[in-house]
Amino acid sequence: MKKLFMALLVGLLAMPAFAVQPDEMLSDPALENRARELSRGLRCLVCKNESIDESNASLARDLRILVRDRLTAGDSDDEAIEFIVARYGEFVLLRPTVTGSNWLLWAAGPLMLLLAGGIGLSYLRGRAAAPESDIAALSDAEKTRLAEVLGDKR
Repeated sequence: MKKLFMALLVGLLAMPAFAVQPDEMLSDPALENRARELSRGLRCLVCKNESIDESNASLARDLRILVRDRLTAGDSDDEAIEFIVARYGEFVLLRPTVTGSNWLLWAAGPLMLLLAGGIGLSYLRGRAAAPESDIAALSDAEKTRLAEVLGDKR
């Protein structure tokens, strides 16, 4: 029973998302495959971290139809993507480009890691090179005064 349940669970998880409706699909299988491939790389502007191919949002449906319209109009894959990016901005791409001002965003993580590592290393080296502090032992007078303050009668 447990094995059957696990097999069903794995089967359900392995199923593809059925967000693309039959009325959206193109009659040409090669064109439909191109449209599906492009849809997997475009972000749903409602769901944020889902592709328009997986999303059931109405805006995702509109974008899927727009991709198919551009492809049936004769656009290449790059031209269709450029059209959508020009209309909705680079946020619509699930994998943004590393050009323009985006290079700073791509480089920020590694740069911060290197900066933190450098600061940590210089701190540790500074601690290791610091001279040992000489702390003198308490004198007899200080020991007596401390005992009085603490209420210790030795």
